[in-house]
Amino acid sequence: MSLIIDAKNLNKRYGTTKALDGVDLKVEKGRILGLIGPNGAGKTTLLKALLGLTSVDGDLSVLGLDPRTKRHELMQKICFIADVAVLPRWLKVSQALEFVAGVHPRFNRDKAEAVLAHTNIKSGSRVRELSKGMIVQLHLAIVMAIDAELLILDEPTLGLDILFRKGFYEQLLNEYFDEERTILITTHQVEEVENLLTDLVFIKDGRILLDESMETVGERYTEVRVRAEQLDNAQALGPIASREVFGRPVLMFDSIERQQLAGLGELHQPSIADLFVAKIKGVI
Repeated sequence: MSLIIDAKNLNKRYGTTKALDGVDLKVEKGRILGLIGPNGAGKTTLLKALLGLTSVDGDLSVLGLDPRTKRHELMQKICFIADVAVLPRWLKVSQALEFVAGVHPRFNRDKAEAVLAHTNIKSGSRVRELSKGMIVQLHLAIVMAIDAELLILDEPTLGLDILFRKGFYEQLLNEYFDEERTILITTHQVEEVENLLTDLVFIKDGRILLDESMETVGERYTEVRVRAEQLDNAQALGPIASREVFGRPVLMFDSIERQQLAGLGELHQPSIADLFVAKIKGVI
């Protein structure tokens, strides 16, 4: 097993608030991990720790390096896109590419220009002339031209329309990702990334609530749209969540054989969003 991220018992406080509370996280090479949590859950603090931008207690290794002491070396192997990323408004696209070429040894300018050739972005355009979607496309072109081992995306498509969001993830998956690269994504638009993910982590109040492969999630969790006459039998099996859809109860079960549930009603695979709500409500 080749671990890209190996975190053990990470802790971080801001005053009396626990931003990270005993976080353990292992991510293997060639995986796409979705880190999902509500606002204030600890996602940003965890990402900052991985990038060496904040101090934390505990054992932490990213690409075999400790971000707290080897950040410069680590950043030669990592790319990062955030929704708050800001380029100077006066900067030209060509100048942005020139700057990255000067500071990152793994940047291939020709590849970045080839990616941008499929957009409406002109090399002489200034950032202030670009829409938010175009700025994200510029970021992606730069990232795709860097031979990075780990890509961290923090709400990369926040505020973009659905066409830009869909195009962003399709391009990322089809033209960038391979078994030698690892991607970590945080997003609130979970329904748009669940088909991309290989692994899923839920975090709340600085604690990991779920850390599973998508394959395991598919095997563990089942939703049943229960027939009225079977409701008592379904409740007796101890569902972890319940809701109503068109007046019929929908119950979610953890680690109950589907054969045992089949007689209760219609079986479905819960979405990440529904599973997230169930897990979050379960700890409130």
